[in-house]
Amino acid sequence: MTIIGLAQIALVLAIVLALAGPVGRYIAAILSGERTFLTPVLAPVERGTYAILGIDPAKGMGWRSYVSALLLLNAVHFALLYAILRLQFYLPFNPGGVAGMPSALAFNTAVSFVTNTNWQAYTPEGGISNGAQMLGLTVHMFVSAATGVAVAAAVIRAFAAGGVQTLGNAWADITRAMLYVLLPLTVLFTIILMASGVPQTLLANAQVTTLEGATQTIARGPVAFQEAIKLLGTNGGGFFNANSAHPFENPTALTCAIETIMFLLIPFSLTATFGRMVGHPAQGRALLWAMGLILGLGALGCYAAEMAGTPMLHALGVNQALGNMEGRELRFGNALTTLFNVGATGTSTGAVAGFTDSFTPLGGLIPLFLMQLGEVTPGGIGSGLYTMIVFALLAVFVAGLMAGRTPEYLGKKVQAKEVKLAMLALLILTAWILSGAAVSLLLPAGLGALANAGPHGLSEMLYAWTSATQNNGSAMAGITSSGPLLAYGMAFAMLFGRFAVLVPVLAIAGSIALKPKLQATSGTFPTTGPLFIGLLIGVIIILGGLQFMPADALGPLAEHFAMRAGATY
Repeated sequence: MTIIGLAQIALVLAIVLALAGPVGRYIAAILSGERTFLTPVLAPVERGTYAILGIDPAKGMGWRSYVSALLLLNAVHFALLYAILRLQFYLPFNPGGVAGMPSALAFNTAVSFVTNTNWQAYTPEGGISNGAQMLGLTVHMFVSAATGVAVAAAVIRAFAAGGVQTLGNAWADITRAMLYVLLPLTVLFTIILMASGVPQTLLANAQVTTLEGATQTIARGPVAFQEAIKLLGTNGGGFFNANSAHPFENPTALTCAIETIMFLLIPFSLTATFGRMVGHPAQGRALLWAMGLILGLGALGCYAAEMAGTPMLHALGVNQALGNMEGRELRFGNALTTLFNVGATGTSTGAVAGFTDSFTPLGGLIPLFLMQLGEVTPGGIGSGLYTMIVFALLAVFVAGLMAGRTPEYLGKKVQAKEVKLAMLALLILTAWILSGAAVSLLLPAGLGALANAGPHGLSEMLYAWTSATQNNGSAMAGITSSGPLLAYGMAFAMLFGRFAVLVPVLAIAGSIALKPKLQATSGTFPTTGPLFIGLLIGVIIILGGLQFMPADALGPLAEHFAMRAGATY
């Protein structure tokens, strides 16, 4: 590792943490219906939206009504996006004459963007038109991100007050998240990206002559706007197949740092939102510390592994002073590339600045392990916070077992119902990931989707099912997921990963909201200090990650030791 590389990682994370407080407090004001500096400009739009849709934002919803509203919204948006993808040939802004997507691919893609996964089994330059990008994918990047924020807001309200029947209004939460948070930030960062060289145009694809005299078609379009919401909403679906390694999406080392800040900003900021809305900022800071420590250590570990280079090349005497540079851009270097990829899997962004398939086995294990932890470090927009709260409930439950008293969190008793729902939300995803990967490796169609054999092939399949189920969307380049088995299988994994967690989490919120808020006593386990933060990190690693260690040992770890021994596959 180099001093410059470590300084780059430290600077980016420091900027994110410095911005998290003010941004989080602003989001709290928005979700609480308070007046902000954007209210005079956007309030008429908000009121007009409610009037057109017949929404009463003051009407509260119980957890079942809240879930029903979110499921209905996502079902309608899935149907609309599926139709757009199938019929994209007839849409405007189709300079390449792109045909409609096949049914399996359209189903997979529609599910992917509705669930905030943005798994791309198609090639963006030739598989989707600019019209479908703007009218379909970009719209769903806003809606899916706002859905996560809405669920987080509902969970926070459950802890903020005692004996309440409702969790807020789902329609109002989604509208405010999009209108006051996502849209202004997207416009701001679109301008920053355009000024940095990212294109934003509706002109047709460019035809150029290469140095060899051949003709080449260069895809272009409204890249900057999609890139902004792709990252701010922890979506990850790139305008180009190379994603954020493409120079049109990410031209320089500076834009790489800015884009890393973009996808880390809101997930970390929501911890401050949590602290302010429950009336105890230190509670939010405790979650922030737990998220930040795991992500920071992951980034440093991955950077160290990549700078150590490849064991087989060391054996051949190859100079690897720059570390492992396979599959990454020289304009970024190892530090920014590893921080970007680790941050993208620590959140549910799924974007890449270098190809994870080319990472060293230990370097690639860390992004995989961060996803296996449950996407909570800091996790997706909204989803990271509410999943972290689930882990916090389990942490105080463990503390209660050791102390011999009923556990409490923020003045609410945590009882058997909440613990059972929390474990359901976590363990059911583990079963889905491991069984999906195992079945795929047993079937010829699954094995045929892999470009590599041995431990690396296992890593590719395990990474794919983890990414889909945890709604991340990144992949190792050696897997082809456009066939029916993986297209439909991973589509259902994305749906399962989103709603098998979202529904029990809101059920927990509904149960917690009904309980009275108790005053802390001398016997109450404090949930703001180093002891709780350490316990929370331990619970995340044990319950979230260690379930996957046997599979990880057969994949990345086995590959690492095989490479040290000089084996090839």
